[in-house]
Amino acid sequence: MSKMVKGFSRFTKEEKISWLADNFFQDKEKGKATLHQYLNDDKDLQQLHDEFIENTISNFYVPYAIAPNFIINGKPYAIPMAIEESSVVAAASLTAKFWGERGGFKAEVLSTVKIGQVHFTYSGSKDVLERYFSSVKEELIRSTDEITANMRKRGGGILDIELRDRTQDLPDYYQLHVRFETGDSMGANFINSCLEAIAHAFKKEGIFIVMSILSNYVPECLVKAEVSCKIESFFPEDPELYVRKFIQAVEIAEVEPFRAVTHNKGIMNGIDAVILATGNDFRAVAAGAHAYASKDGRYRSLTHAKIEGGYFKFWIELPLSLGTVGGLTRLHPLAKLSMEILQNPTAKELMQIVAVAGLAQNFAALRALTTTGIQQGHMKMHLMNILNQMEANLHEKELICEEFKGKTVSHSAVAESLHKLRTGH
Repeated sequence: MSKMVKGFSRFTKEEKISWLADNFFQDKEKGKATLHQYLNDDKDLQQLHDEFIENTISNFYVPYAIAPNFIINGKPYAIPMAIEESSVVAAASLTAKFWGERGGFKAEVLSTVKIGQVHFTYSGSKDVLERYFSSVKEELIRSTDEITANMRKRGGGILDIELRDRTQDLPDYYQLHVRFETGDSMGANFINSCLEAIAHAFKKEGIFIVMSILSNYVPECLVKAEVSCKIESFFPEDPELYVRKFIQAVEIAEVEPFRAVTHNKGIMNGIDAVILATGNDFRAVAAGAHAYASKDGRYRSLTHAKIEGGYFKFWIELPLSLGTVGGLTRLHPLAKLSMEILQNPTAKELMQIVAVAGLAQNFAALRALTTTGIQQGHMKMHLMNILNQMEANLHEKELICEEFKGKTVSHSAVAESLHKLRTGH
């Protein structure tokens, strides 16, 4: 068969799988069996999964775990995390225990404004455009009344519309910059529908609408999470030294982009895992967070640390646009369960929980880097991954893990040890 195909979306699932097997699988039957293995036996549940996206042929699972013992604003939480990277959940759990013994995490939502824009060009007089916008601004807002009715009942809706001149960046380029409040909804569809209605109503000779779309950069939808403790309770041996090293590690990420990217990636390990587990859009959150890290014109750390009055203080501030109603949050069975585990939080509460997960992850990484080193804990899981790749049995895993205690783990060294074990040499 040809590797080019017409009408693929109209194929049945079995026809899609067969086409793939005939064209791309080296072992057709093994490939088919793998895809079938991860299809759900519950037909209704599989149908639900099939309808999330297009051309579904199977399901791709990542581990779903729990990091317990978080105390946030005095309230206990067990935080669900969906992630494939080893050590992330363990690090979060250890950090939760550490700070739980020191008063827990404090978090607050600073603002919840979201942004959408109508992008257009206009080659006429700027003064004429500004007068026209002023005359129709209220009409533009009224054009969305039908869309915003329910949202306004919940305290949300359009907050303001601003005309922005961007002709210095691009010839004839202007924006309608719209600020929204969406309550417990992430609000993507709501915002986009409003923007399209506004664009349709914004008509004048010379105005050419390019596109209308929400922004995933939400610098006015901010949350802050923090921890603090007396310096002497930070580390059992020489706490002042290790507090100083910890703060220096954060300061390095403030000025060195090569370090800041890895630093913030670790933060997103915790954040994205909770975002995915709750059915929110982790790609939008990551894009917005990294944009915020660059808001001063240079990519920097999202976390900050200092000593104040004999206390070590560590905090994070970042934009998070999240929802607890609509989308997959109430549709995906595990996302619904995650919300139940989190005690059915509001969007603001979820923002706080997610920020805490990111802060906890960063704390665990920095504490390891500035004390024992990052590899000690990580390599335990790495060793297990290598052994699973080599299809080691339980007895072999126990012996190899014991052999590599305190040793450097490498694929070749593990392979050699496993070979010796299996051959008796």
